Amino acid sequence: MNGNQAGTLVLEDVSKIFPQREGQGEVRAVDRVSLTIPPGEFLTLLGPSGCGKTTTLRLISGFEMPSSGRILLDDKDISHRPPNKRDMAMVFQSYALFPHMTVFNNVAYGLRAHHVSRGEIRQRVERVLDLMGLKGLGERRPHEMSGGQQQRVALARSLVVEPRVLLFDEPLSNLDAKLRVQMRSEIRNLQRRLHITSVYVTHDQVEAMALSDRIVVMNEGQIEQMGAPEEIYRRPISRFVADFIGRANFLPATVCAVEGEQIAIDLLGQRTTATASFTPRLGDSVAVVLRPEGLQLRPDPDLPQVTVEQAMYLGTSIEYFVRLGDERLIVVETDPRTERIFHEGQSLGLTFIPETAHILPAG
Repeated sequence: MNGNQAGTLVLEDVSKIFPQREGQGEVRAVDRVSLTIPPGEFLTLLGPSGCGKTTTLRLISGFEMPSSGRILLDDKDISHRPPNKRDMAMVFQSYALFPHMTVFNNVAYGLRAHHVSRGEIRQRVERVLDLMGLKGLGERRPHEMSGGQQQRVALARSLVVEPRVLLFDEPLSNLDAKLRVQMRSEIRNLQRRLHITSVYVTHDQVEAMALSDRIVVMNEGQIEQMGAPEEIYRRPISRFVADFIGRANFLPATVCAVEGEQIAIDLLGQRTTATASFTPRLGDSVAVVLRPEGLQLRPDPDLPQVTVEQAMYLGTSIEYFVRLGDERLIVVETDPRTERIFHEGQSLGLTFIPETAHILPAG
């Protein structure tokens, strides 16, 4: 595909307010969101239901108009343009294929709407079907295809119009788990090859981590944190982000030294340094985020003792729920050399990998 050059998408202080029924006030679904998506970036809007991610996508696509703020594509204000005037394409959750049309005609629909010549339509449709692994399936109808094939048709229909921005509205949520993994790999490889600016909406943290150059975590209509997947996971700026991205343990600790960016803490009877999302003061009580794979169980009576409440062998890992005082913690053992499995009711020592500790404000 030759395609248009990837676009730069900018949201400037964008808000969307919906009035409630019967004079019950208003709902600020999107609240002063600002972000810049450079050409060719794959950015994911992530968050729980009601956080504003889908409304933000609808504002970008033109299915909703902003109450305030601006949306720009390559420095042109498109805030109030209809969807068909934005040089974008959307891949929907439900595929939104026409059941009475063949695959070829489904993919060609947008080109015909733009009055592209018959010869060019055939050329472009056949090229994109080949790209999507659908060569030779142009005469089939949607009901004759698997869920994965239908999703490829929906993606082909979006790509064939050569948009400057490609939008995804939870496109994999109707697929089974194995097919979701396969399709997210295909989407990511295709996006990198074509270098299309892409905005993806999901509530699936693993999907967001696997696909994205950057993740925008949203909460109550606002951006809670924005960054690369590894930054969001390893250095969350709030308990909300730490708890939403993957799984997290939160342990109390005390700051015992602050030297520039080096923050020393007392944690589980051990003094160590850790990264922080803020600058604490000497003596402060803080919360330390430790991912399950950052905790370790040892048959060592000199370590703080925990009781194994549940042990699950998962093949690639062993997952433990343990009790430390009033805290219930998750510990994941991922070392493939480990043959021992600790048993429920067993008392063990608990330690941690210092490099995985990250400090948040207490509470």
